[in-house]
Amino acid sequence: MTASSAEQLRKEGNELFKCGDYEGALTAYTQALSLGATPQDQAILHRNRAACHLKLEDYSKAEAEASKAIEKDGGDVKALYRRSQALEKLGRLDQAVLDLKRCVSLEPKNKVFQESLRNIGGQIQEKVRYMSSTDAKVEQMFQILLDPKEKGTEKKQKASQNLVVLAREDAGAEKIFRSNGVQLLQRLLDTEETDLMLAALRTLVGICSEHQSRTVATLSVLGTRRVVSILGVENQAVSLAACHLLQVMFDALKEGVKKGFRGKEGAIIVDPARELKVLINSLLELLTEVGVSGQGRDNALTLLIKMVPRKSPKDPNNSLTLWVIDQGLKKILEVGGSLQDAAGELTVTANSRMSASILLSKLFDDLKCDAERENFHRLCENYIRSWFEGHGLAGKLRAIQTVSCLLQGPCDAGNRALELSGVMESVIALCASEQEEEQLVAVEALIHAAGKAKRASFITANGVSLLKDLYKGSERDSIRIRALVGLCKLGSAGGTDFSMKQFAEGSTLKLAKQCRKWLCNDQIDAGTRRWAVEGLAYLTFDADVKEEFVEDEAALKALFQLSRSEERSVLFAVGSALVNCTNSYDYEEPDPKMVELAKYAKQHVPEQHPKDKPSFVRARVKKLLAAGVVSAMTCMVKTESPVLTNSCRELLSRVFLALVEEVEDRGTVVAQGGGKALLPLALEGTDVGQTKAAQALAKLTITSNPEMTFPGERIYEVVRPLVSLLHLSCSGLQNFEALMALTNLAGISERLRQKILKEKAVPMIEGYMFEEHEMIRRAATECMCNLAMSKEVQDLFEAQGNDRLKLLVLYSGEDDELLRRAAAGGLAMLTSMRPALCSRIPQVTTHWLEILQALLLSPNQELQHRGTVVVLNMMQSSKEIASTLMESEVLEILSVLAKGEESPVTRAAAACLEKAVEYRLIQPNQDGE
Repeated sequence: MTASSAEQLRKEGNELFKCGDYEGALTAYTQALSLGATPQDQAILHRNRAACHLKLEDYSKAEAEASKAIEKDGGDVKALYRRSQALEKLGRLDQAVLDLKRCVSLEPKNKVFQESLRNIGGQIQEKVRYMSSTDAKVEQMFQILLDPKEKGTEKKQKASQNLVVLAREDAGAEKIFRSNGVQLLQRLLDTEETDLMLAALRTLVGICSEHQSRTVATLSVLGTRRVVSILGVENQAVSLAACHLLQVMFDALKEGVKKGFRGKEGAIIVDPARELKVLINSLLELLTEVGVSGQGRDNALTLLIKMVPRKSPKDPNNSLTLWVIDQGLKKILEVGGSLQDAAGELTVTANSRMSASILLSKLFDDLKCDAERENFHRLCENYIRSWFEGHGLAGKLRAIQTVSCLLQGPCDAGNRALELSGVMESVIALCASEQEEEQLVAVEALIHAAGKAKRASFITANGVSLLKDLYKGSERDSIRIRALVGLCKLGSAGGTDFSMKQFAEGSTLKLAKQCRKWLCNDQIDAGTRRWAVEGLAYLTFDADVKEEFVEDEAALKALFQLSRSEERSVLFAVGSALVNCTNSYDYEEPDPKMVELAKYAKQHVPEQHPKDKPSFVRARVKKLLAAGVVSAMTCMVKTESPVLTNSCRELLSRVFLALVEEVEDRGTVVAQGGGKALLPLALEGTDVGQTKAAQALAKLTITSNPEMTFPGERIYEVVRPLVSLLHLSCSGLQNFEALMALTNLAGISERLRQKILKEKAVPMIEGYMFEEHEMIRRAATECMCNLAMSKEVQDLFEAQGNDRLKLLVLYSGEDDELLRRAAAGGLAMLTSMRPALCSRIPQVTTHWLEILQALLLSPNQELQHRGTVVVLNMMQSSKEIASTLMESEVLEILSVLAKGEESPVTRAAAACLEKAVEYRLIQPNQDGE
C-alpha cells in the first residue's frame, strides 16, 4: 500500500512538473520520500527534487539532492547530469566537469552530454586565461600605486581605477586577495592620501562583497577597529567609502557566501555572530570618541540603523537589538543629547540628532514584550536623570536635549521622560532664558512635546501664551521661528476636520504667511528655515493654507531647493506638506446614515473643508507639477540618509500616486524622472507605501509606452511591484490596474513574459479570470492571452485534467464584447501554437459550434478575424474536425465571408475552404469558387 502511494505521488509530481508547478511537484516528491520508498525509488525521487530546485534556481539545494540520488545509485546518469548543471551555476566548474565526464563514459553517444562537456571546457580555459593574464596586471598596479615617484601622476590614477574595476569581478577579487592584496591595500590606507585611500576602500568592497571568508580574513589583517576608525576622518568622501565597505562586510558576515566562486571558502573557521558583535561594538565606541568627525558619527549611526534591527517581524531573533541596547544605548543617547558647535561637546552635524532618534525608534520598535520595553524606558530615564541631577545648568540642557531626541524617535519613551520630576518645569523656565542656546533647546523640546494630542492639550492650556510671547517678543529669528512652529502644531490639532478650529478665524493663514516669508529668506541658514517647513507641514491641514501655498511660486521653489540641500532632516516635513496639499492621506467618505445618527446623538461629526473637494485638489496638483515637484521628489528618493525613513518613503509614494491620478499629467511625471523614482519606493518601505508606489507604476505602465517610461533593464524591475498588487489584500481597482499593466508588459517581449512567470503571477491571474467584476475578469483574460505566447503557459493549457481551455471557449461566447475579443484572441494563438488543443475544443463544451458560428457572424471584424483563424487552425489540425465543421452552418458562413472585400477575414475564410477542398470534403463550383 505504501509503495503504491509513493508511486502515485511520484506520478502526481511528474504531472505537476510538466505543468510548470515546480513547488507543487517538490511537495509531492517529498511526501513520497516520507512513505518509505525503496532505495532505487529514493534515488529517482531525489533526482526529481534536484530537477525542481534547478527550475526554481536554488542551485545549492539542487546539488545536495542530486548528491543524495548518486549516493543511492552511483550510476544514475540523470542525477550526475543535474548535479553538473547545479555545480556549473554555482561556478564550481572543476567539479561540474568531473560529473560530465562520468556521464559521457556511461552514455558515450549522448550528444547533450558531449555538448555540455565542450561548453564547460571552454569556460574553464577562459577562466584560466583570465586568471593568468591578471597576475602580472595586479602586481604592476600595486607597484605603480606604492611608488612614491608616481605621486599625482595620471599613471597612478589609471592604476587605481583599474584595480577597483578588477575587484568588481569575483575572479579578479580572488586574484587580488591571493596576491597578498589585503596587506598591500593596507599600505595604501596608511598613506592617508585621499585618492589612494578611496581606491583601497573601493577595492576592498569588491574583495569582501558577498564572500564571508574573505571578509573575515580582511578584518583579521586590517583589524576591525582600524576599518571602523576610517569612518571618523574629516574627508567626507573617504568616510562614505568606509561606510559602504562596512555595510558590505556586514552583509557578507550576515548572509554568508552567495557567489559561486569559492576561493578560500572554508579555509578559515568563521564565527559570524562573534565577528558581527565585534564590528557593531566598534561602531558603538566610535559614537562617543573625541576627535571623530560629525559626518563619521552620522555614518556610524546609519550603519547601526541598517545592521541591527530585524528586517522582518517574522524573524523571532531580536538578540542583536537587545545586546546593542544593553551595550550602547547610553552612547546613542549621548550623541542625541549633544549640541551642535558647542564647546566641550562631541562634534555632531545638523542631522546627527535625527539619525540618533531614528536608530532609537527602530531599536524600540524591534522589542517584542513589555519587559524588554520597560528595560529600555528604565535605561533612558536613568541616563536623563543622571544628567538632570547634579550637573548644574549644562546637565539640565543635555537632559532636555536628550528628551527632545526621544520625542522625535520612540515618543513613548520621550513622554515618560517628560514626566520625570522637574523636567517640564525646567523646559518652561528655560524658554524665558536670555541665552539663545538655552532658549533654543527649551523651545524645541516644547515643540516636540506638543506633537502628541495628550501633550498638546496640556501645552494648549499652559504654553500657548508663552509661545505667543516668544513669537512676538523675541528679537532672534531662530527663537521666533521655533515658537511659530509650536503655535502651528497646536493650531492644527484638529487635522483636516474643518469644524475643529483651535485658533481664531484667519490666525492659521497669518502663521502660514510668516512661515512662507521665513522659508523664502535665503539669508537665514537652512537649519532655521527647516522649522518654517515644519510649521507648514502642520498648517497645510487647513485647505485655505493649501490654496495660498500652491499659489506662492517663490515659496514652492524655496521648499524644493531646501529639500535638495544638506539639511536632510527637512524631508519628512516636505513630504507631509505635499501629502496635505494633494490630499493623498487616507480619507473615507462618511456614511450619510451614520452622520445623521451621530447628529441625533449629539456626537461630533468631522467636516470636510469646501476647498478640499476634488476640483480644488486637481487644480493644486497641476500647480505643483508646473512648479517642478517631481524633480524635487526624485532627488529626495535618491537621498542616502537614515532620514529617508520608511514613513517618509510612504509620504512620497502617496504624493506620486496623487500626481499620476489624471492621465494627462502622467507624461509630465515620466519626463521629470518620476518612473525611475517610483521603483525604489515600490520595493522598500511600509506595506502601504509600497502598494501606493506600485499602483502609481501601474497607472504609468497602462497609459504610456513602458519601454520609454522604464528604459533598459529598469523595465524588468517593474514586474514585481505590479504582481504584488494582485494579492487579495489589495483593492479591486489595484487588481484591475495591475492586470492592465501586466498585459502591456506581456505583449512586449518573451523575456518580460518569463519575468512575469518567475514572479508566480499566473495562478493569481487565472484566479481573477473567475472574478465577478466584469472589468477585472476581462483584464485577467487579456493578460492571459498575451502570456499565452510563452511555451510554459501553452504547456499549462495543454496539460491534462484542467479547465483552462474550456474557460476560454466559453468566454468566447459571452455577451461582453471585449471579454470575447480577449478570449478569442487567446484561442486563436493557442490553437496556432499547439494544434493538439484543436481536437480538445469539441470535448470541452457541447456549445462549441454555436460559439464559433457566433464569432464568425459578429459585426465586429476583429472578432470575425479571430473566429476564422480558430476555425482554420482546427481544420488544419484534423480532417475529422474539418468534416464536422463543414457539415454545419460554418460552411455557409465561410462561403459568404470569403466573397467579401479583401481583408484578413476573407483571406482566412478562403484558406478554410481551400483546406476543405484539399480534404475533398467540398468541391469548387464551375467558376472555381
